[in-house]
Amino acid sequence: MERNSMSTLSFLLEGLRNIGTTGTITRSSPALCKAAIDRIDFRTARTIVELGAGDGVITRHLLERLHPEGKVIAFEVSEDLCDDMRAIGDPRLVVAQDSAENIRHWLDRIGADRADHIVSAIPFAALPEDLGRRIVTAARDNLREGGCYNQVHYSLKTKSYYERAFGKVDARRVYLNLPPAWVLYCTK
Repeated sequence: MERNSMSTLSFLLEGLRNIGTTGTITRSSPALCKAAIDRIDFRTARTIVELGAGDGVITRHLLERLHPEGKVIAFEVSEDLCDDMRAIGDPRLVVAQDSAENIRHWLDRIGADRADHIVSAIPFAALPEDLGRRIVTAARDNLREGGCYNQVHYSLKTKSYYERAFGKVDARRVYLNLPPAWVLYCTK
């Protein structure tokens, strides 16, 4: 319990200090976490990449359902939030304190050809457009055929990034979150 409280405080402080990289000051609700991992086939998924993992609130949901031999590579640029994720203590979790555009490097590091699925909560609207497009392109290029890319957003401002990279994009509104959010689903 204390770890979760400390994690929530760390997330709030990081959000206040760096709203441009966290995109929010509140953690994702259970409803948003469930929507973010929807469409992942956990029976077959062995490599899941998470972009903009924050303090690991969605990561924990992924790990609860992940196969015992699977891996989650969780990208986060904040050192404090990476420390929170490392405290999860699951050997299937690889914390990548790095830019999400370096997906290929981290997949190589664990010996994976491609990610089976990718979940992202990166606040692309707050990033330079060219960086956002590079990250989405790297995600598409490193996702296996038939895999899904799920993107959490608070607006549909950058929906075109995913349409250009993946084509058809399904959007679901999640009202049980503060603020209400969107999850965009893209299949390769």
